[in-house]
Amino acid sequence: MSKAEHYGNELYTALRERRTLVPLIQQDPSLTIDDAYAISLHFLSRRLKDGEKVVGKKIGVTSKAVQDMLGVHQPDFGFLTDWMYVDGDIDVDGKALIAPRAEAEIAFILKTSLNGPGVTAADVLAATESIAPCFEIVDSRIDDWKIAIVDTVSDNASCGVYVVGKERLDPAGLDLPSLHVAVTKNGAPLSEGYGHAVQGDPAQAVAWLANTLGAYGVTLDAGDVILSGSLVPLAPAVKGDRFEMTLSDTNGPLGTCVANFV
Repeated sequence: MSKAEHYGNELYTALRERRTLVPLIQQDPSLTIDDAYAISLHFLSRRLKDGEKVVGKKIGVTSKAVQDMLGVHQPDFGFLTDWMYVDGDIDVDGKALIAPRAEAEIAFILKTSLNGPGVTAADVLAATESIAPCFEIVDSRIDDWKIAIVDTVSDNASCGVYVVGKERLDPAGLDLPSLHVAVTKNGAPLSEGYGHAVQGDPAQAVAWLANTLGAYGVTLDAGDVILSGSLVPLAPAVKGDRFEMTLSDTNGPLGTCVANFV
């Protein structure tokens, strides 16, 4: 059995049994980023065999705040499936969440595909049908969030579920780096940030994803939802917590998104 199959199977079982694993890099210090990507693909293949369908991709660990919090200093990437999408309240038990944390992000909804290398931020904007406020609920199948980059890439970029706000915004005419997000937790101000927290520009972060995945023969496809990375420090969540984000520009609010944990 290959490393990809062995560790991909371990992560799949941990997901289904709602438990964590000793960090993979501790189990095998020789694991590389390429190994991690192969593990992630095998992990995904197990989920697809269960009937899940890929509906998008995600970037993680893009902002300095999140990198410093996790001690991981380069972005990661993963896949979104239809099972991971939540329309309404987040059922912590139903989604087998272990140690969820909420991230406020900007989601890109593509109208045409992007195939790296060579994709630019301008290409991303041209391929984007709309953007939307979004919460990604990250989660980890690794003990106590003690992740290295190999661990989080292998673990589908530590993704749990995601919620997208109702508003669909045309990115044309919006200054994405200057977009502002304000987050509350249980009605109290929690954090705020700007689009430029994500590699200087969320569109640039999506270009990075297209180019990185392109090296592995994976495209960003028409209709995909792309999560571009957190604009604020991620925040732990438990049952009963309610997070709300408001995305704004200099003219005022553009849209909201709610992550309500039940």
